[in-house]
Amino acid sequence: MKIIITAGPTREYIDSVRFITTASSGKMGYAVAAEAAAAGHDVTLITGPVAIEPPAGCEAVHFITVNELTQALEARFDDCDALIMSAAVGDFTVEKTSTGKISRSAGAVQITLEPTDDILAGVGRRKRRGQIIIAFALEDAPVEQAEAKARDEMKRKNADYVVLNTPAAMAADASEACILSSTGTALPWANRSKTDLARQIIALLTT
Repeated sequence: MKIIITAGPTREYIDSVRFITTASSGKMGYAVAAEAAAAGHDVTLITGPVAIEPPAGCEAVHFITVNELTQALEARFDDCDALIMSAAVGDFTVEKTSTGKISRSAGAVQITLEPTDDILAGVGRRKRRGQIIIAFALEDAPVEQAEAKARDEMKRKNADYVVLNTPAAMAADASEACILSSTGTALPWANRSKTDLARQIIALLTT
């Protein structure tokens, strides 16, 4: 299968040297890419700025901003069999980026943040018959509430599965997570290494 896997954080610049981002390390997406390549799939890893080398056997495409990730997906999604959207896409961008470095001597700075576009909802509307989309959701809420919200997101984004985890997964080697499908629970809650969770994710593509 031709699989696109997104990984890592986005950055939205405040000025020429400062940015807002997420705490994502890219470990989850890179683990999924490694498992997919090992299983013999044709893997494109679309990755944000992380301190990890891309796994062997993957084509690496790099992005920094939400807009760059959007462009990379729009150019490749129609040609893939599956999209695994594990990148931690920032929900906000800076309304007005300064062209130079803002000086501390200038005093207090007010920054206005605007919501970013929902990338997965956009590509999900283009999903053709037979394509598989696996979304990720990170929720800091009681289990029932988190699952309800994740199912709503899965439907809205036209995804087949959603990997639901908690903030503790950010930059960690393991994840307390479950995988939900449109018909139930594909993988129950448990604390697993990201390598083990990645293996379970890739197995979904052939079930």
